[in-house]
Amino acid sequence: MIPATKEREKKAMFFHRRNAAEKMRMIAPEEALPGREEPIPTAGHHFVSGRPLKGPYPRGAETCFFGMGCFWGAERLFWQQPGAWVTAVGYQGGYTPNPTYEEVCSGRTGHAETVMVVFEPGKADFTALLKLFWESHDPTQGMRQGNDIGTQYRSAIYTTTEEQLRQALASRDAYARALKARGMGDITTEIKAAPPFFFAEEYHQQYLAKNPGGYCGLRGTGIGCPLPNGAAEGTG
Repeated sequence: MIPATKEREKKAMFFHRRNAAEKMRMIAPEEALPGREEPIPTAGHHFVSGRPLKGPYPRGAETCFFGMGCFWGAERLFWQQPGAWVTAVGYQGGYTPNPTYEEVCSGRTGHAETVMVVFEPGKADFTALLKLFWESHDPTQGMRQGNDIGTQYRSAIYTTTEEQLRQALASRDAYARALKARGMGDITTEIKAAPPFFFAEEYHQQYLAKNPGGYCGLRGTGIGCPLPNGAAEGTG
């Protein structure tokens, strides 16, 4: 007979493995939570720059979205970039309209945590944003990022123009070659035209500016991405 303490440990390990596996399974649309018709409340302005999160944005500005695991640290990376006019965090790529953070964490919305980046093309190079994206996390981990496990932490690039999509695919191909040369696995990043973006709650917006000692789980591979020069054109 297994002692009671050992039995509890055995059960705890079983449920941890089962729950981790369940979190990494993408749900089907019919399994998704219903959500709500109205957006959840969020901040009106960026905590650092004071600019409006939902616009109006400068004439000619473009928007793109990046998923790199926990969105707190990812957003800080992008708001610090030259030419990034405003950033915000939210939920994207799933089925549940206007979800809450708790709903996303349940794994029953299908959404990823993403960062919206509004940038001015004359002041920001999109390929530089792509390089920052690839080098600041591990895009080979599937439905997780380090110790953050679940479909909400998957790697993603969601684009809003055909040129952004072309460059994102080209950057993936270039980085895949660099990773393969160093013995890394295949890239699992989801790249496609941007699905609806749902702004996260106010306390998540610019979280690490409000909480400088807060959690940031970003860890790159240590392998540079060969951009902006020499990237082959993506094939889709």
